[in-house]
Amino acid sequence: MVDVQEQYLKELQTFCWENGFNPDTLQAERLAYFAELVSEKNEFVNLISRKDIDSIIEKHVFISSYITKYIPEKCTNFLDIGTGGGFPGIPIAILKPEMRGVLVDSTKKKIDAVKEFIDKLKIGNLTAENERVEDPEFIVRYSNSFDLVVSRATVPLIILFRYTLPLIKDKAFLMVLKGGDLDDEFRKAEIKYKAYIKKSTIFELYYKPNNVRNQKGKKLVLLEISK
Repeated sequence: MVDVQEQYLKELQTFCWENGFNPDTLQAERLAYFAELVSEKNEFVNLISRKDIDSIIEKHVFISSYITKYIPEKCTNFLDIGTGGGFPGIPIAILKPEMRGVLVDSTKKKIDAVKEFIDKLKIGNLTAENERVEDPEFIVRYSNSFDLVVSRATVPLIILFRYTLPLIKDKAFLMVLKGGDLDDEFRKAEIKYKAYIKKSTIFELYYKPNNVRNQKGKKLVLLEISK
């Protein structure tokens, strides 16, 4: 399987070099190993779509890594809601070792896999929890804990906002990877939570060589929140 890891490493380095994004060698090797672990585990647990396996670097590892350049420097503790196979939380932890993170998913098989990945990758700044972030017990345990909440969200922004508010510090950021037309859902979230939103930005996540004009519609929503 070493050949697979080397293939992933070369592919990842190509994406990084072409886009002026430069993880160090050890970080890139760990990200490639992570891709290998996810691919192997995906045979038994549905962590990512099977049709994405051949493009796991571009669609999952690279994009989860690339968004770290948008993380505000002041952030120290993050929560990854609905982490699935560890995206984007594990790449964030690898590239931002000074940050501490909690990865949450309601599916036990997925979190068991994520715990295995964390152990094999020897990541010391992450915790993985099989929970629902809206459960009262989770809210009590992590109330006012995070200055960054991240998600590769399938749920609407307005719901993510509701999940986020009890768990963040007085000042925090919500960072969400999404695709497609966000205008309507963004507007609904802004209307309902206008009092909390200090600043909002939507970044077009274009990158070389496969998404130069962002024809794939990848977007990063970044909200600065004050409670």
